Amino acid sequence: MTINLLLLSILFLPLIGAFFNGIVGKYLSKSIVGTIATGVMFIAFFLSFVLFTKLNGPEVYSLFSVIQLSDFSLNFSLQADTLSVWMTMIVTGVGALIHLFSMGYMHEDKGYYKFFTYLNLFVFAMLILVLGSNYFMLFFGWEGVGICSYLLIGFHYSDEQKGLANSLAARKAFIMNRIGDLGLLIALFMILAQFGTLEYRELAEKMSLADLSVSTWVMFGITLCLFIGATGKSAQIPLFTWLPDAMAGPTPVSALIHAATMVTAGIFLVVRSNFFFEKAPHTQEIILYIGLATSLIAAFIAIKQNDIKKVLAYSTVSQLGFIFVSLGMGGYVAAMFHVSTHAFFKALLFLGSGSVIHAMHHEQDIRKMGALKKYIPITHITFLIGTLAIAGFPFLSGFFSKDEILAHALHHNFVIYILLAFSAMLTAIYMFRLYFLVFHGEFRGSDHQKSHLHESPLNMTLPLMILAVLSVIGGVLNLPSLFGEGISHWFTHLLKQTDGLAAVADIHLVQSKIIILMLTASIVTIVALIFTYILYVKKQSRPVEDNQLTGWSKLSFNKLYFDEIYHFLFVKPIELLSELTHNILDVSILNKSFYKVAYAFNHSGQLIRKWQNGIVSSYLLWMVIGIVVMLFYYLIKK
Repeated sequence: MTINLLLLSILFLPLIGAFFNGIVGKYLSKSIVGTIATGVMFIAFFLSFVLFTKLNGPEVYSLFSVIQLSDFSLNFSLQADTLSVWMTMIVTGVGALIHLFSMGYMHEDKGYYKFFTYLNLFVFAMLILVLGSNYFMLFFGWEGVGICSYLLIGFHYSDEQKGLANSLAARKAFIMNRIGDLGLLIALFMILAQFGTLEYRELAEKMSLADLSVSTWVMFGITLCLFIGATGKSAQIPLFTWLPDAMAGPTPVSALIHAATMVTAGIFLVVRSNFFFEKAPHTQEIILYIGLATSLIAAFIAIKQNDIKKVLAYSTVSQLGFIFVSLGMGGYVAAMFHVSTHAFFKALLFLGSGSVIHAMHHEQDIRKMGALKKYIPITHITFLIGTLAIAGFPFLSGFFSKDEILAHALHHNFVIYILLAFSAMLTAIYMFRLYFLVFHGEFRGSDHQKSHLHESPLNMTLPLMILAVLSVIGGVLNLPSLFGEGISHWFTHLLKQTDGLAAVADIHLVQSKIIILMLTASIVTIVALIFTYILYVKKQSRPVEDNQLTGWSKLSFNKLYFDEIYHFLFVKPIELLSELTHNILDVSILNKSFYKVAYAFNHSGQLIRKWQNGIVSSYLLWMVIGIVVMLFYYLIKK
């Protein structure tokens, strides 16, 4: 197959699955619906791998022209380079495993075929986003991902107990993403006005010109607006509160959104636009400090959360902040490396939490769990691997990708390095807390839950085992130079082939510093492991009741009151303004005006109706009067 045909096949396979299940899915059995949706994803991943092996330099394929003017063209075109194809492999590979897991997890759901339709459609939109050759294609996929996430987060809108909460969570995600999307749209218009094109390759070439004359403030405006778009999708301060609420969706949705697709869209945008950001150091500083603040705040909030999915959600926000710190320092390869490893272990953790929830009969409160390792052994082992990987345990995937970002921080600013290391330590603490409370100690649930504890079926545990293996070996993608030139920095060399990334310098630390960094990271993780083990296993500490929390614990549990502050500053004033406008404009002005007009027509109708009384003599009288009036008129006119 040619690269052109491979690209088209990869892109449209999920769309075909969504179209087929959306049209005839309700007439088919659940096994057929799930097989079709999952099958197209695995085929798309296989073709992505074939495309990756065939790739020999960046290539652009135009499908059709949307706008064609004398000095401007807008094309629906695809770009195959190492960055886009690598992201495609992550999206289709992890997405295929999530689809397979969903076949077991959603088997009892009434909206089974709708769920897989939305899931396939979501992947299609994400593939447009990463495979497009210009910002128009990116924006098209960007909005598609947004609407699909809305449908998936609020999927159980009709649930009797949580239907309203699910709908509100979907609406919150949609609105907060629209705020970021406006920033992205403004950036695209600014790029178009300044450069006359939205094509990545053309923009990269123009930005590399030595005689480029673009105002510093214009570059600052473009990059800041791009970053605003990224903050919406990738949940950075201040647009991050939608992501934990997105846990209202089914667990496979949480895995798909939080692991390898939607939340990485903002990171992909910044990496793809690196030729702009390299010319805007002030924006890079903003990205760095926003990412650092997000990482620390989200990690702090996660420490005292008791919903298993909420802990993982804030963990995602924190890890995304970690990645944005790397982007702010120009560490684009390190950022993409952590995106890749994060896709493995975060998808594993979310699907693992889904397996736990499935075993616990939809219970998500970790205070009602415990001792699950003997009831669901496969889930336990795989969840432990995911926990160790995200905590940065030595030689697992997260250890190497985090260490590379920390190396950039040490090279950039020692204070940034210390704060990032502290964030990494908090990550280890809340993740080990989650693991020990769920799988160790005594079972704290009901007897009914205990009697129904069981391991998930193979179509749910197989994705866990595959992701666990990837979480263990994922670090080999970009080993430090300490391991020898032959096998180190493979991922760096790979991404340097991408247009615009070749000129971005990578840091090279001496071996002694690399060893010190690795030892420090290992010590931090092991200390956190020992501390949480003593606290939650040896001392059998348990989360206290919500009303007994004080000090920093109360702040962490209540999420630093971000939602309450936003509600007071934004939601409440808008609601009051809407109510005021309704009472004055709608009720007092518009409604009364329409009522009076309607009354006038009705009253005139009542008057005219009196003339039609059914008395023939009365009609004759009016006819005579009419004739007399007409004769009188003509006599006067003459």
